[in-house]
Amino acid sequence: MSIHAQMAGKPERGLHRTYLETLGLIERLHRLLLDVIKDEFERVGQLEINAVQALLLFNIGENELTAGELKSRGYYQGSNVSYNLKKLVELGYMHHERSAIDRRSVRVRLTDKGIAVRGVVVALFARHADTLHTKSAAVAAPDEEVNLALKRLERFWGDQIRYIY
Repeated sequence: MSIHAQMAGKPERGLHRTYLETLGLIERLHRLLLDVIKDEFERVGQLEINAVQALLLFNIGENELTAGELKSRGYYQGSNVSYNLKKLVELGYMHHERSAIDRRSVRVRLTDKGIAVRGVVVALFARHADTLHTKSAAVAAPDEEVNLALKRLERFWGDQIRYIY
């Protein structure tokens, strides 16, 4: 159920309506991002992993991380991280190694196969950035002001989770 449907019947004024519109846009943009990645992987014939897994490889990059670190950075939900990391290890896109200090903790990093997949996502995003830059008159490209507003919203939501008012 969409956010708008959940809020139906509640009083909406200017700021309230704008906030709900922002929430809806964020939901749709995330789904569209995954669809764009999925389409790119279908175009290049990479059908072994899904868009969420490709984005996970992109976000890990050259780092060596634990599932907890990925979750704490805000990239993924907890259960999704564990499942997707397990699948990526099984398919040979990631190495995993138990921590010598905390045997419950597993550190992951990309294999050459994972780096190649990450390269597809990097190239896709670079193409998009270039296209947005060259067609900026026709398409409003994201800018620092948009990013600043989204960072403020991210901070606000984080505060809502950490602090009870």
